[in-house]
Amino acid sequence: MNILFFASLREQLDTEKEHWTDMQGINTTKDLLGKLQMRGEPWLSALSNPQLIISVNQEVSGYDTQISLGDEVAFFPPVTGG
Repeated sequence: MNILFFASLREQLDTEKEHWTDMQGINTTKDLLGKLQMRGEPWLSALSNPQLIISVNQEVSGYDTQISLGDEVAFFPPVTGG
């Protein structure tokens, strides 16, 4: 699974992507998010925003979206503007 981080998340986490070959216990985007947040800071604060945008295979997804090893999951900070 490829995990991508964009914009300010990439800066906060000091990484733009990760490649995972083991998803033991991870079935949904919520599971993945929880696993990343368990790393502590800065992961916890960067990925705790309830307005976080999650994409699975380039489609905006929710926290209950099923994921598998061949998927691409991307995290985007909330969009602001006006």
